[in-house]
Amino acid sequence: MKSPKSRVQGPRPAAKKKSAPLLILISAPSGGGKTTLCHQLLAARPDLTRAITCTTRPPRPGERDGVDYHFLDAAEFKRRVQAGDFIEHATVFGRSYGTLRSELLNKLRAGRDVLLNVDVQGAATIRSRAQAEPELQRALVTVFLTPPSIAVLAERLNKRNTDAAAEIQKRLAFARQEIAQWRHFDYLLISSTIPEDLRRMRAIIEVEKMRAARATVPEL
Repeated sequence: MKSPKSRVQGPRPAAKKKSAPLLILISAPSGGGKTTLCHQLLAARPDLTRAITCTTRPPRPGERDGVDYHFLDAAEFKRRVQAGDFIEHATVFGRSYGTLRSELLNKLRAGRDVLLNVDVQGAATIRSRAQAEPELQRALVTVFLTPPSIAVLAERLNKRNTDAAAEIQKRLAFARQEIAQWRHFDYLLISSTIPEDLRRMRAIIEVEKMRAARATVPEL
């Protein structure tokens, strides 16, 4: 019986190496559409995980603790502030919000891209902290999402039907101050339709993945 012909096997293709993980920070004025965009982005990219923010505000209908937010009472939130657990925290319209440092770093160190939804004040704090922490600075990409005008934002807030008229006016006044901070972000995304916002956001991520500072060095 003839022996089977030996096959010459070449080198196995190298496993595809991942680029360094991203910390994708999206900020917007209240009612600007960042929560919708984040939901769309997470559905479109299963490899992306979200950073869960802590808050003292009560859950809205359908929101779940540990999924949408970590809902804390004021005393527990204060205790965690004093312990230095938050990388950023702020009080907006009487409610406190904060991002746990461990929430970000544990996921980045596991090689996961992390999506972070924060207000403008929180974004400024994270940018500042990242300057002192190379691990965060290398990963951070900041995007400011805003409607094309205050009139469009007012329309969205009214349609949401969750706030009184006086509260909406307060939010609009605050939004003007927030929108003025767009220059401090890496990208400005003027909101259009949901599909178009998602398309442009995905393009931003792909571009950032190819930056030389994050890319895997090619084998020579």
